[in-house]
Amino acid sequence: MKSWVKIALWSTFGLTVIVLLMMVRSEQDEFTIDKPEIIIHINGENAFLTKDELYTRLRRKGLIYNGQTKEQLKVSKIETYLRSMTEVKDAKVFSKIGGNWTVEVDIRKPIARIFNKFGETFYLDDLGYTMAPSTIHTARVVVVTGNISDKITSPPVEKIINNPSWKSIRKIDDVYRISSYVCNDPLLRSLIGQIHRKMNGDFVLIPEVGGQKIIFGTAYSNEEVREKFRKLKIFYTEAIPYEGWNKYEEISLKYDKQIVCKKKS
Repeated sequence: MKSWVKIALWSTFGLTVIVLLMMVRSEQDEFTIDKPEIIIHINGENAFLTKDELYTRLRRKGLIYNGQTKEQLKVSKIETYLRSMTEVKDAKVFSKIGGNWTVEVDIRKPIARIFNKFGETFYLDDLGYTMAPSTIHTARVVVVTGNISDKITSPPVEKIINNPSWKSIRKIDDVYRISSYVCNDPLLRSLIGQIHRKMNGDFVLIPEVGGQKIIFGTAYSNEEVREKFRKLKIFYTEAIPYEGWNKYEEISLKYDKQIVCKKKS
């Protein structure tokens, strides 16, 4: 067979395939889409967003509506909207054959609830990002109060750490160091109920039991925080079983390589 005949046949075949694909695509675009399959990944026990709540938000935003066709489905716009939610860490939207499609989101894991000095409240997650309070769920995490000027609009902890000019005016990075350590340690997580920042800059830890105050002091680095908690855990595992929970009024971790205790009157 002559080469020009082969070329003509292959060209005809290719053109036919393209036309068929365009017809299938056009037919797919005209499908009325179904209600999406919603998948929510939760890290921990705090369900800050339910499937019904997410679906309701998408409808209120006008991103989902009755009679919507596949062509009218704005995948990238939906992903952008979902990622703008403070409780969402990441989001993906998949369009499938026919009218089926999927919304998949990863929810942030809160480690502390902050009540700042302006009377506002928000959460801090395990990556150092702020989160708005949920209308459907209250997380069981350590509470942070006192002289905290940071707000929900504060930049992530990582950016604050890498910006020296921010470190002098923001304290959410210090809060993150303490609350992250508490959250990841089984003993401390069950023991510490509140973190309070005094006007002089010292952090005070308030246990769930015992009635004493733990003067933590500053939290300028991970090493400082780790060393102070190491001393505290030694005290609770080796001293408290012999002395009792109610013997001390105050426990100070401020001083290097020592614990200073004040007995109750």
